[in-house]
Amino acid sequence: MPLTFDMPLDALQSYQGVNPRPSDFDQYWSAALKELEQTNPDVQIIPADRKAPTGGGDEPDFAAYYDLFFTGVGGSRIYAKLIKPLGSAARRRSGGNGKGPAIIQFHGYAGSSGDWQSRLGLAAAGFTVAAMDCRGQGGRSEDRSPVSGNTLNGHIIRGLSEALAGRPEQLLYRAIFLDTVRLAQIVMNLDWVNPDRVGVTGWSQGGALTYACAALEPRIARAAPVYPFLSDYKRVWEMDLAKDAYAELRDYFRRFDPLHEQETQILTALGYIDIQHLAHRIQAEVLQGIGLMDTVCPPSTQFAAYNKVRSKKRYILYPDFGHEDLPGLHDHILDFMCDL
Repeated sequence: MPLTFDMPLDALQSYQGVNPRPSDFDQYWSAALKELEQTNPDVQIIPADRKAPTGGGDEPDFAAYYDLFFTGVGGSRIYAKLIKPLGSAARRRSGGNGKGPAIIQFHGYAGSSGDWQSRLGLAAAGFTVAAMDCRGQGGRSEDRSPVSGNTLNGHIIRGLSEALAGRPEQLLYRAIFLDTVRLAQIVMNLDWVNPDRVGVTGWSQGGALTYACAALEPRIARAAPVYPFLSDYKRVWEMDLAKDAYAELRDYFRRFDPLHEQETQILTALGYIDIQHLAHRIQAEVLQGIGLMDTVCPPSTQFAAYNKVRSKKRYILYPDFGHEDLPGLHDHILDFMCDL
């Protein structure tokens, strides 16, 4: 096996991360979850204006499309695509109580939930599928967060100035993490979904949100993150990889702390939204995809989160691959989820 540009594999397997963990981290997320609980989600599930698959008649053959809206913390309306399986596959997967499994998907940084078509295979296999648009990114969700300072180059630093001023609840990813929890709760409460058979998955930012959702909603049964983003910010900085998806870290220092006089405070504030510090809360079974040549989300940052997971887990390693499509991994994830 080739050496990773980052660390030897045996060092990666024991690496615990270097980004500071705020001393009130647990209280921070307890308060966040309490705020979410007190937020009225005002859920709307509306038949989507799409031509559903049919067998030649007027009724959908194996899937029905819905637009799902809910209110997240701060009043933002969040959107997700929802596909309900129908027909024989749905009946086979539902068991004796008429309630089947569900998979919740999270997209990559600055993207969106994408096309409906890409979820039809899962629906045909009997899964309910929900795919969320992250607030303020490329889809239909709103972002109403009131923050000052730079918002041009990314969401990691959105609300960071407020966090440094003693208001870390303004960090945007706090709200996005909570959006994943609310969506999971909504899906678990659907009449046709078994709440004990819900899995989450995503790549890059979607991998980070998979971690966050599984950590903050302990009923998630299976989690399949792929090269997760938003982990071990200090390590990214030390490796001189604050570029590409992490470019805003460098940009923030250049604009607001060019002498790095607040480096410790900045990295500690980012620790509130560092998924490695949430990983120990996960109760779901975890399957993680890792590319050893990933220069966008370095392997050490991925292992920093993975190594803190205490539940049943395993990873699939791609020695020659970076932040790109990992051949066969979609099939591995489907096999993993089929045991729901």
